[in-house]
Amino acid sequence: MYLPMDSQTIHSFVQEHEAEDEPPDPRQDDEPPSPSLTCLSTHSSFHVSALSAEASCQAVLPSLVDSKTQDFRHRFYPGLPDARWNSWHWQLQNRICTPTALSRFLDLSLDEMGVFAELKTKLPLGVTPYYMSLLHGSAPGHPLRRTVVPTVHEFFKLPGEENDPLGEEGHTQLPGLVHRYPDRVLLLVSGFCSTYCRYCTRSRLVGRGKIYPSRSRLEKAIDYIRNTPTIRDVLLSGGDPLTLSDAKLDWILGRIREIPHVEIIRIGTKVPAVLPQRITPELVRVLRKYHPLWMSLHFTHPEECTPEAYDACAMLADAGIPLGSQTVLLKGINDDVATMKALMHQMMRMRVKPYYLYQCDPVAGSGHFRTSVARGLEIIRGLRGHTSGYAVPTYVIDAPGGGGKIPLLPNYVVSSSDAGVVLENYENRLFTYPNPVGCPDGGCGSDNGVEGYI
Repeated sequence: MYLPMDSQTIHSFVQEHEAEDEPPDPRQDDEPPSPSLTCLSTHSSFHVSALSAEASCQAVLPSLVDSKTQDFRHRFYPGLPDARWNSWHWQLQNRICTPTALSRFLDLSLDEMGVFAELKTKLPLGVTPYYMSLLHGSAPGHPLRRTVVPTVHEFFKLPGEENDPLGEEGHTQLPGLVHRYPDRVLLLVSGFCSTYCRYCTRSRLVGRGKIYPSRSRLEKAIDYIRNTPTIRDVLLSGGDPLTLSDAKLDWILGRIREIPHVEIIRIGTKVPAVLPQRITPELVRVLRKYHPLWMSLHFTHPEECTPEAYDACAMLADAGIPLGSQTVLLKGINDDVATMKALMHQMMRMRVKPYYLYQCDPVAGSGHFRTSVARGLEIIRGLRGHTSGYAVPTYVIDAPGGGGKIPLLPNYVVSSSDAGVVLENYENRLFTYPNPVGCPDGGCGSDNGVEGYI
């Protein structure tokens, strides 16, 4: 049971529970990342700062620098050259992974401090310096802070919550290869993320050293794909695939693209939001060799949509990679219409199509993040008709136990009869769509009572 600590014990508690070892970095394989430093591209002429929810409908003003990140750098990394800060290797090597490091940047609350006594049995802490710059000075309830800083609430497992809520283990054919749908597979290439989301569906795996990008394991998975002709779509996920080296990604994508029946390759990543420095010209040159290649980006809140994120998405989009967003609905973080609309508008400006809005999976310890389904439907109703159709994601529940994604929509059908269907629009006005004459419920057969007309 968690017992609150008074403020006098915080400093000593941090020192006592300093993590002895950082979780193993599964990027360290037979092809580690290149040691060279590659700076974030600033070629894009259109830089935009994240908008607040209240300002989501106002004009977007160009901004060459994110002032919050600049202030953070000047305070905590004075004199650090731009080439270092903008190196994704430096960002990974300097991740915040311990309570002592975390307390350097944030005044930790008792709920945040209380988690570290048992953190080694839970999802590890990991935040890039770049993403920490978006949290600095925030209160414990700040939306981005809540997504990456652990609290004692993670230790409370509610009824229905499971370590493997989607039943992936039951569809795992080989280590790291999940084959749930007939024509597509999920290949977990690594268990490493640059920044760990506290609501992660795969918290049982990521950051625990259970999934390594070893060539032997990946070869077996690729052989399975090659020997299963029904597979036409391969999704690379993890962990985060883009934390692998360019060489390793080139090898994986090349081996998969050699398989004749694989039509589509997709990559799921949160890198543009938490480590935009990773999107380099060199990486883009690798990715664009393997079209058709699609990418699903994980953005959670408008404050993630920084100039750096805009540049990263611009480089990917300019390379011809279709981008879609996958957002998780999170209580107190993005579960209101204004925040969600602001995020979707930012996605559109970043050339990222809002794709899925996920109901938060019932992973063990996620109760403080999960909303009701009714709340999600309310948000979709608040978007539909009030903004562009392109900006409205599909709201889905990934059914517990391996049932797959099930789309949910507000009920816009008020009633139906032989005469037609009564519909309610976004303004709560009623409209009737008429059925064809003599076609009960729209089922036009030959015996419809109407002759002489075609």
